[in-house]
Order: sequence, then C-alpha cells, then structure tokens
Amino acid sequence: MDNLFTRPEKEFSKVFERCEAFLSDLDKLPCLQIGDFKLRLELDDDLSPEMLEVAVKELRETPEQQEKSIAELKELLEKDNDLKVPIDNKAWLIRFLRPTKYYPESAYKLIKQYYQFKVKHSNIYDGLSPKTEKNIFDHDILHVLPKRDQGGRRILVIELGKKWKHKKCSLDEVYKGAVIFLEAAIMEPATQIAGAQVIFDMDGLSLQQTWQFSPPFAKRIVDWLQDSVPARIKGIHIVNQPILFNVVFNFFKPFLREKLRSRIVFHGTDRASLYKQLYQPCLPECYGGTLDVPRITGPQWHELLLTVEKEFDDSNNECDADVVVEMLDDGFKVEGLDKTGKLYGESGFVIKECGESLDEEC
Repeated sequence: MDNLFTRPEKEFSKVFERCEAFLSDLDKLPCLQIGDFKLRLELDDDLSPEMLEVAVKELRETPEQQEKSIAELKELLEKDNDLKVPIDNKAWLIRFLRPTKYYPESAYKLIKQYYQFKVKHSNIYDGLSPKTEKNIFDHDILHVLPKRDQGGRRILVIELGKKWKHKKCSLDEVYKGAVIFLEAAIMEPATQIAGAQVIFDMDGLSLQQTWQFSPPFAKRIVDWLQDSVPARIKGIHIVNQPILFNVVFNFFKPFLREKLRSRIVFHGTDRASLYKQLYQPCLPECYGGTLDVPRITGPQWHELLLTVEKEFDDSNNECDADVVVEMLDDGFKVEGLDKTGKLYGESGFVIKECGESLDEEC
C-alpha cells in the first residue's frame, strides 16, 4: 500500500525570514543532503489533503475551532501569573492544542505538566540540546526512519540489545536522545497531527543490560509519555525481544494506564505481525521492509539537529517565573524562599499544581 501522506520532494534551500515553528530567530529550515536524499525537518510544509482530513476527523481542527481554542488557551495562560510562556507564538500554542484535540483546558493542563516534568527531572533537562548529547548519536542506536509510515507518522527506532554498549552510553543518555528527537518532531505540523511510532529493537539483550533498568527509570519514561509530552504516541513496537525482556517490562507494568498499555505490541521475530502495524515500504531491510532510502545514521541525524541548536537553547529558556520548586511524586518539596517570601528552587520557574494527569484521548 502506498503512503498517501508522502508528498513529492521539493527544493528547500530557500531562506525564510522566520519559520513560524521556531521559538528562536533561526531563519533557515534545517536540511542535509545525503546522496540523492534530502534529510530535513518538515517545518514549513503545506499539509497534504489527507493530513488535513486527519486533523479534522481526529483533532477537531478547523480554522474556526483553531482560532477559538487559541484565544481561550491564551486567556488561561494570561491568568496564570506564575507560568510565563510564549503565548503570542501561535505555532507554539498549536503544539499543545493538537494532542489535546483543541480543548483549551486540556492543553493548559498539558503545558503545566510539560514544565512540571522538566522541573522534577532538572538533572536531565537543564541545558539539554544536540550539542551536549553527541555521544548517544555517535553510538548509532537511536535514529528516525527517513520515511513516515502509512498513516504519516514518524518512526523512531531505539536499539537496546547487542548494539548498545551500556558501559559507554548510559540509559539516561538514551533517554536524552529520545527526548531530543521527540522535541524536534513536535515542531513538525504533520507529526503534531499524525503522531509517532516507536520501535524498540531488543535483539541480543543481555543480563547485564537488564540491570541498567530500574523502577524509577521506568516511571520517568511512562510519566513522560503518558502525561508530559505534547505528542501523539500511536504505537510502541517491541521486536526481536528475548525472554529476558520480561524482566525489563515488569519494571514498566505498574505505571502503565490502559491507553498506553493497549498501544504496546510485542512482535518478537514475527514480521507479519509487525507489517500489520507498520507497512513494509516504510521499514528498512533489517525488518524485512522495502524502504528505498539508505539508513540515516545517528551521526547524520546529529549533524541535522545541530542546525537547530539555537531552537533547543531558546526552548530551554522559554518558560520563566519567580517561583520554583522541586516536584516529588506526591507534591512539591520546598527549596527556599526568595526576598518576597515566595518559594524557589533551581530551574527558574514555578507551577503551583501537581499530580494531574491527562484524560483526553490523543
């Protein structure tokens, strides 16, 4: 089956005054020529008719609804004196409205949870950018396939088996790499609408590698995917997993809600099962696919992402306020008081509420 969401290649050497998807003042769309293939972030593309139809049917997106929801979300954010975000950036607001189906209250909740999560895990997120995480890309165990799937979704592949040298590349580095990829993906309008799929290739997973996982790490991953990222995760596909993988998955089970649990599919080496979810033309040969584009390596993706380094820097600074706290699982831990008597911590902003979770179907 052909991918109806794939648009013809165009020339992308044009320098724009400013791409609406950017928070920073970058004025050139990221693009890297690899042989005959042009690797790029699809930030300024016109959406295909098929993708526009998905937006209407699945996200309630119409020009009228979009305008109304943006206005209501801005009003909610303006009333929040502690949360300072780029409310005048229409593209940034849409990043949070699309995964919440244009319900302003849900988008507002997602924005708060997005930043709460960054506060809670500031040891991971402070200064996070492609420049600081070269090692994970050099190990080439994490990459995005060059073509979208049959539903127009991006496909992220994470190889945590025999290719993963866990003594040279930590599990936290793998997580950071995944965050960087997903943060880049949610800049793309088509990905905001269609979502993303993730393939975990566990071929050759060893006992020593299973020891790298822990309940706190598993909880962080699940909390991130379920409540704290403005992305539609449409499927998680486990392939080539040995029996030993059950040990790893048991760490994640207690934290999974039904929606995400239902989207996890264990394929093993059953390629027919995989093809029911991801069609062969979008998969590389190693999975029995017929992808007609050479594999894009981790270092090549890193080179592309470095072109939007400034966007990551600005994103790290996009939220600011006078109050900051350290968030625990059951609430906030007070770090101190500023001269006005307000609570403060280390990360530069505050969010008063915690412990919320999104109930909207994404």
